[in-house]
Amino acid sequence: MRELARRSEAATPVFRTVRSDDGSAPSGAAIPLPALWGARPTILVMRTGQRDIVTAACPIALDLGLAPGMAAAHARALVTDLDILDAAPHADAAWLDRLALHAVRHWTPTAAMSGSDGLWLDLTGTSHLFGGEARFAARLRSFLRRLGFTARVAIAGTPGAAHALARYGGSATLVLPEGRAGEALGELPLRALRLSPEALTAAARFGIERVADLYPMPRGPLARRLGRGAVERLDQALGFLPEPIVPVVPFEMPRAERRLVEPIATAEAIEKVIADLVADLVVDLRTRGLGLRAAVLRCERVDAREQLIAVGTARATRDAMHLIRLFKLRIDRIEPGLGIEAMALEAPQVEQLGAEAIGAGFDSAPRAPDIAPLVDQLAGRAGEGALFRLEARESDVPERAIGRTGPLAQPSGWPAWARPIRMLARPEALSGVVALLPDHPPRRFAWRGRSYRVVAGDGPERIHGEWWRTTREMWAVRDYFRVEAETGERFWLFRRGDAIEDRTGDLSWYMHGVFG
Repeated sequence: MRELARRSEAATPVFRTVRSDDGSAPSGAAIPLPALWGARPTILVMRTGQRDIVTAACPIALDLGLAPGMAAAHARALVTDLDILDAAPHADAAWLDRLALHAVRHWTPTAAMSGSDGLWLDLTGTSHLFGGEARFAARLRSFLRRLGFTARVAIAGTPGAAHALARYGGSATLVLPEGRAGEALGELPLRALRLSPEALTAAARFGIERVADLYPMPRGPLARRLGRGAVERLDQALGFLPEPIVPVVPFEMPRAERRLVEPIATAEAIEKVIADLVADLVVDLRTRGLGLRAAVLRCERVDAREQLIAVGTARATRDAMHLIRLFKLRIDRIEPGLGIEAMALEAPQVEQLGAEAIGAGFDSAPRAPDIAPLVDQLAGRAGEGALFRLEARESDVPERAIGRTGPLAQPSGWPAWARPIRMLARPEALSGVVALLPDHPPRRFAWRGRSYRVVAGDGPERIHGEWWRTTREMWAVRDYFRVEAETGERFWLFRRGDAIEDRTGDLSWYMHGVFG
């Protein structure tokens, strides 16, 4: 006893919650002490018929034996010190709708409501953008935690399996490998398949408790005992039967449609239908206060084939005549075949377009012409990539300091340094260069198989590499010169290196631009 009294050992805390019988972690261990201190159990109730039913309960209430579906009177009898709040299903649905719209804009183009407390996200072809499915699930839970929500995320091959594992899988984040749906769903309770109350009652009468109990049963007797809906839910969860989901649409796309009495195949008839569609679409856009930036014409042929013709505008517009002219430029791309029996015009890209203030009649200053219609027509003939303007970029390296922008953009911030009119996309090496080092322009050089003799030169203009981009540009130096050849050409060329330190460059010469 004396030896035992001198010994110092770690003892088991006497107030630690006892582990449950099934071996899972105690529910009370997941609640931090600050959350329990001074907190009261809270439930949400909703009126159903003549009774108040519990729709949600906080972790403290769940630990005390209260659960959704219980009568509110029974909950009051079990726990006297209880906070009871009214449920707001419409507010919950509004929050889920906002989360779904956020998911469509930032995560995946297809998101749908999953019951009254969840969302379905179709991650097909998008999970690699976030580093894989596991990393996306972790980022999603972190995002919801910052908003004050707790969530369970399950990723599976079917919507039914993801719904079941998220609610009954027992894990906060679960990524199910392909082909493991049957094994993962087998141990879940039967209500994980979203069966009707009648089917659950019949299953309890036959002693069916788990999803795995349904696997060995033939489909015919199973449908007679539990109903056809139970068989469909099981096949949907296992992937044997498709389960379409209705995605959330961020906005109702402006659309006009015409079903033709007889198929048309001539350009004049197609142009007449396009004019009618544009007129209907412009009315819809004017009602919503929108302007069109992109339009898609769908032509459904008699042989069930569909043709798409798309046009875009440089600025939001509701000018019907201008849109008709744009489609006229592309009517020759439509192949009617045996005839077109239906046509639809959609506006997938729109912008807000309100009233525009114009100058008063007493103002004698001329108004700047609107070149947007001209830009659209030229783009329809030559292609959208043929029209652009140059804008300055924040960079000291010349080939990075200039980039393309839209034809209607207003570039600003041009540098005061003299730059050539024509800049080569990639500097071209010179040969046969004769120059005095370190600060003199070349006296002679050869470029593209022709020799040039320099009669005048100016420089150097020293440009250092952008060391924050790559380590190769840490010591890079360029010395630019403006030179004039005896034949009248003026060039912009540079030498790599400062002719003092070897690590600044190898003293090779390059042509980078032409003046005039």
